[in-house]
Amino acid sequence: MRQLLKFLTPAALVSAQISAASIVAAQPAENAPPLVIQEQGSFAVGGRAVTTPGTYNNNVPTAEGQSIHGDHLYAFYQVPQNHKPLPIVMLHGAYQSGRSWETTPDGREGFQTIFLRRGFPIYTIDQPRRGRAGNSTVAATIEPTPYDQLFFDQFRIGTWPNYFDNVQFDRDPKALDQFLSSVTPNTGPYDPGVISDAMSALFDKIGGGILFTHSQAGGPGWLTAIKNGNVKGVVAFEPGSGFIFPEGEVPAAMPSAAGTLTPEAVPVTDFEKLTRIPIVIYYGDNFPTEPTNARGQDNWRVRLAMAKLWVAAINRHGGDARLIHLPETGVRGNTHFLMSDLNNVQIADLVSNFLAEKKLD
Repeated sequence: MRQLLKFLTPAALVSAQISAASIVAAQPAENAPPLVIQEQGSFAVGGRAVTTPGTYNNNVPTAEGQSIHGDHLYAFYQVPQNHKPLPIVMLHGAYQSGRSWETTPDGREGFQTIFLRRGFPIYTIDQPRRGRAGNSTVAATIEPTPYDQLFFDQFRIGTWPNYFDNVQFDRDPKALDQFLSSVTPNTGPYDPGVISDAMSALFDKIGGGILFTHSQAGGPGWLTAIKNGNVKGVVAFEPGSGFIFPEGEVPAAMPSAAGTLTPEAVPVTDFEKLTRIPIVIYYGDNFPTEPTNARGQDNWRVRLAMAKLWVAAINRHGGDARLIHLPETGVRGNTHFLMSDLNNVQIADLVSNFLAEKKLD
């Protein structure tokens, strides 16, 4: 019996009672034709170099006179043959990296490949101070904190150790191993300004594109679209924080069993830049619309409520935003990770229809 399904204490973690993550081989889409890539590569963009005062001594090296490059993002890109004009940029959420968009925990194609097959150039991002963009110019302490069970609850796979009855997540323990092994920490303080600056630099480099955001990336995503007119549309999957409102129109903070969600104010002129592009927000299933003591679920009740106020504010200012709560449309069982759920092709179809409607494809 795999030890992952046993509640972990810090002592258990230290004594290495978690077994190694099982390997799940990637499975191509059923009957999918060969995927032909015209171009692929990777690069860093944004960030800054910080130099320590003094003179560098080649023979007795210290920090003096040396520099460090940090706070940039990492981008991996693929361009298919006969591609569509606008690329899609995929920005991950908290405790995640670009892996969120790649192969699903149970080995199917993720959004990175699904939308590549649909003709879009894809840029998959590791945000500053995370993953392959780990160099931070600001110090942080990383502790080996046990939080697998918390994430099982908070990302709405179920209520540990039980899965939701209708959950769109493969119950094979190997899939859960893969999912929990995708968790990765910040290597510096989380800073939406640093992230959106690097994202804006990316859009300066690649030109016009569509921005996909997930969870914590919602806030930096809005800021990126404000900073850079090359963002032509935003598809947000369960934004969880960083809800910005015009000064003078900020709603009250919303308490929940997981803490208080507090909106933020920006100048009206900045906010109204978001009204120039089409925006869609998707939320999944298995969380309440009324207060509950269930921390992992109540966490999303207030985020959905705040997102509804945010969409109303965008549209009140003449924008084009919509919110889709999937259970209300008959799509059931989605976790916080809609792009890797068992029905991710169905979710991708909804997104493709939106992009076609807004002439972004």
